[in-house]
Amino acid sequence: MRGLRVLPSGRPGRGRLYVNLPDGQAVAWYDRETNRISVLRDEHREAVLAALRPYLHQGYTLGPPPVPTPADLRRLALPPDEDLAPNRPGEALLGELAYGSAGARARHRLRPEVLAQQRMGEELDALESPDWRVLHAVALPGAGVIDHLVIGPSGILCVRTVPGRRQRAAVGDLLLTVGRAEPRQDPRWIRQAAARASRALTAPVTPALALVEASRIEVAPTVRDIRVLQPATALPYLSEAPATLKPPDVEALFVLARDRRTWAGRSAGPVPRGPRR
Repeated sequence: MRGLRVLPSGRPGRGRLYVNLPDGQAVAWYDRETNRISVLRDEHREAVLAALRPYLHQGYTLGPPPVPTPADLRRLALPPDEDLAPNRPGEALLGELAYGSAGARARHRLRPEVLAQQRMGEELDALESPDWRVLHAVALPGAGVIDHLVIGPSGILCVRTVPGRRQRAAVGDLLLTVGRAEPRQDPRWIRQAAARASRALTAPVTPALALVEASRIEVAPTVRDIRVLQPATALPYLSEAPATLKPPDVEALFVLARDRRTWAGRSAGPVPRGPRR
């Protein structure tokens, strides 16, 4: 059958490949971790194999899917245009750099932000496994973008990434200062963004600031609710934190979070944009 589309789920080279009809309805998926093709509609079996042939590994198995969980059903019904899982780190800023109307000076200021998000995104993507899920560039309508959303056994982390520029960074209750630059409102922003994410996902969400390439980080003793991370410390912290979510809970929350519609109309209070510079 002509017109079948193969769409990835999750980061490149991981997760599943979904085979969809032109109207977006899934007819099969290929799980690259288990090397298995699950076919939902048997009349499309040969067309599915043809569409997946460039991606298959030797020794794959093929058959009907296991009994779907509620998370599976929701994921299968998710229109591709509403799926946030393929977003790259820094997706929103990459668009501004490529197509925005900002001048040369503004683009120059954005580049360190993009590089920091890409660096932190690479570190977080290394967590991806059956137990961890990571989303990038989750837009909060009217309030900016969550740089990274991490969902795993230790809970949900809402991450704002800040370039350290090889300078000293000081994190306070309301402001963050890097070197001699003007203080930023990132601590206040990430708290409110995490609260909004918690309402959208109906689950606790921890705010986090990721300082990339800072020469030194000083955190005020009163800052107890925000996790302060660096690329080198993020994976050990997340891997060693006590488990609070079971794998089915992680998957259900990930399916909910990757749906763009989850984040629409859930503000329940203002979240300042917080300038990025």
